[in-house]
Amino acid sequence: MKNFAKILLRYAITIVLVAVAVYLAHLLWVRYMDSPWTRDGRVRADIVNIAPDVAGLVTHVAVHDNQYVHRGDLLFRIDDDHYRHALAQAQALVDQRRSLLEMKRGQAQRRAALDDQVISRENREDSDLLAVSAKAEYDAALAQRDQARLNVERTVVRAPVDGWVSNLLVRPGDFAQVGAAKLAVIDQHSFWVYGYFEEHKLALIKVGDVAEVRLLGTDRVLTGHVESIARGITDRDNPTDVRLLANVNPSFNWVRLAQRVPVRIALDKLPQDLTLVAGMTCSVIVHPTGAPAVAMPPG
Repeated sequence: MKNFAKILLRYAITIVLVAVAVYLAHLLWVRYMDSPWTRDGRVRADIVNIAPDVAGLVTHVAVHDNQYVHRGDLLFRIDDDHYRHALAQAQALVDQRRSLLEMKRGQAQRRAALDDQVISRENREDSDLLAVSAKAEYDAALAQRDQARLNVERTVVRAPVDGWVSNLLVRPGDFAQVGAAKLAVIDQHSFWVYGYFEEHKLALIKVGDVAEVRLLGTDRVLTGHVESIARGITDRDNPTDVRLLANVNPSFNWVRLAQRVPVRIALDKLPQDLTLVAGMTCSVIVHPTGAPAVAMPPG
């Protein structure tokens, strides 16, 4: 009887252990497959391409690659001799048009004071119109001078944001073209995370949900919240041809992989000692509002 009881106990323990293992495996599978988390996350930031507004030879570069700059700091200078000459010419034109305007106004005032028997009404009206035309030419000269002054100011290129210089491609002696980027500045205050979630997990994610971000290879956990969900991704199986007709893929893959949809995660607060780089890989887990916290699956 004792041997039977021992055998029954051993079987009972084995069954309980197997049941617990199956239950835990089920929980792990549910968490792994149905929880809103992804290993496919990327750190992103606003990157400002710095291109000059005027063309000319670069005379001075005040920064080096990966240097931190404040908003308004000098980045590089462009030779301003041509633009200063243009400003002097525009100023001379303003002086000329001002003198002409004063002359026309004086003539119009004098003729307006004369009697109709001395000057005809037509000449008086013509004098008034000439004064108005002189005023328009003076205003145009002022605008031309302001444009020339702006060009001189734009020969000094400054940082538009606080951040780090990246991809510095300008050297003294280079010729800078209008609109051609010479360097980039990574905005210090613009870091966010893109989590690429499988499409069947989007129903569990809502804007405002708390999110955790774990950078690859570290134990640092950043907190944030879901800021937005992308509303469109490229359909690689249905491109459009040159005639704007649907180019339908005639083959069908029996194994269909879930599409990845970008979910933008706003970071709430960044530690001061954290070196965050745009392009870093990270894991993201979202805690749906009102749902219990879910641990990040291993690996």
